[in-house]
Formats: sequence, structure tokens, C-alpha cells
Amino acid sequence: MLQLVVAEVPGTRQEIEFELLRVRGEIELRELWFSRLAAALAALDDTDEEEREQTTIDWLRHNCRLTHNVAADRVRIGEKLPQMPRSEDALYNGELGIQHLAVMARTAVAVGEGFDESKLLGLAKKLSPGRFFHESLHYRHSLRPQEVAEEQADLVENRRLSMSTAEDGCLVLNGVLDPVGGAAVRTTLERLAKPMGKHDHRDREKRLGDAIVELATHGGKVKVQMQVTSSIETLLGLLGAPGAETEFSLPVSSKTVERWACDSSLTRVLLQDSVVIDVGRAQRVIAGPKRRALVARDQHCQWPGCE
Repeated sequence: MLQLVVAEVPGTRQEIEFELLRVRGEIELRELWFSRLAAALAALDDTDEEEREQTTIDWLRHNCRLTHNVAADRVRIGEKLPQMPRSEDALYNGELGIQHLAVMARTAVAVGEGFDESKLLGLAKKLSPGRFFHESLHYRHSLRPQEVAEEQADLVENRRLSMSTAEDGCLVLNGVLDPVGGAAVRTTLERLAKPMGKHDHRDREKRLGDAIVELATHGGKVKVQMQVTSSIETLLGLLGAPGAETEFSLPVSSKTVERWACDSSLTRVLLQDSVVIDVGRAQRVIAGPKRRALVARDQHCQWPGCE
């Protein structure tokens, strides 16, 4: 039975912030113990397979009132603690939160035997859990680029868009796009949905709705311009290279960058230590008569699997 502690809420901002940090610290420690217990229970799944009717994750969902993802994260954390002892110490010291450990554990599962806690711990201490997840994908790509590319290709197969007509004739859209395709769509819509001066009182949703109609009615005149930041090593597909960065997506694989670069207009921007040292003019990778000859010969994109 839980004992409800009723205390008076502090009156000043500083006191409230202090109390929030204190309570959160206690919760983090309890979450870590919860994760140890969850992993111990999961370890019994194989030994009593005939007797049990549900997995540990299912049991946690129904009895501890957790979502599937949260339950799975807690099990992973408990299972991977032996591989991330310094991260565990950092949580005890208040340098990391349980969500940092969740990202670390997911990465350990994805990378396998090549996982090295020291490569990520410094980032985890500096970044929020959300940003740390973003950066952890670069680490995954550096070790398993082919797997990352395959995962992104699988997400493409899950693209969906449904269209239905409401009673008043309005079109209702519902769908999901993979991160890379979503970044391309969002890049185009965001450019068209910018406010048209100080007298434009449309809210963001209205502007995005207008943008998608403009894209449909003037699509041939709208050019998609995506900014991709990639190292030379990533472009060459070298093992150990991080993923590439785009504005509205998680890091993308070197295979995706290679596919984009094979037929596009490129503007070269050279960076050194995050400082721009040179900006070139936009030019097509394949231009002029050679491009017309290739279009006449091939009829469509020749990237493997593309029609």
C-alpha cells in the first residue's frame, strides 16, 4: 500500500524548483531499482515458459500501468546495467536521468558486442535525453551503417496516407511518413507556409493547409531544397562515419545521402571545426546533354529498387 505524502507546496519559485529537483532525484533512483527488478523478472521468462501466460513486458503494462515502450525500456536498462557501470554511477550522482540510461540501453541492444559506454557517456552528461537519442544514432551508424540503412528502408515501406470526405465535402487526410520522406515533405511545406508579412494573421495550421494546396496546384513550380550536412567519410560510405544531418529528420544513413547526391543540384559548403570556410555555387551533379541522354536511355531513376 502506498502512503500518500501531503505537504504544502512551497511559495517561491526557487523553493519549488529545489523541491522538484529533490523529488525527481528520488524518482530516478526508484526507477533504477524498478529496472533491476524488471530485468530479473524477464530473466525468468525462459525458465517458466510453460507456466506463464504473458511476457514480463505484458505483465508490466497491465499491472504497473505502463506503455509498451516504457516497459521495454525498463527491462533493457536492467539487462544492460553491467555494460554501463559508469552511467549508473552518473545517475546516482545526479548527472544523468533514467531516460539517458534508456537511450544508452537501446543503443547497447542495437550495437551488440561493439558497444562502448565511454563513447556516449560524455554526450549524455551534456545533452537532454531527446538530443542524446539524436546523437546516439550517429554512434550506431558509425558501427552498423548497413543496419541503419536497412531500418530506414523498412520505414519507407510503412508510408501511409488515407483520404476521406467529410459530410460537408472537406477532405480529411491521415497518414504517416518515414523520417527521410517526412523531412522532404516538411522542408517544402515549411518554405511555403512562412507568414506573408506582419499583416498575415493566419495561424500555423492554416498556413500549412494553404501550403499543401499551393504545392498541389503549383507543384511543378516549387523546387524542394533540402540542406544536408555530411562528412566526406559519410559520403564515401566509410565504416566508422556518422550519419548525415538534415533539418527536419533524425540522422540519415550514408546510403540515403548517396542516393540524394546522385541526381540533384548541390551547393557545396565546407566546414572546419563547425566554422564555414567556403560556400560554392549550386550545380547539378549530372547536367546538360549528358542528363538528357541518360533520361532518354533509362526512362526513370536507376537507383536499385526504384521505378
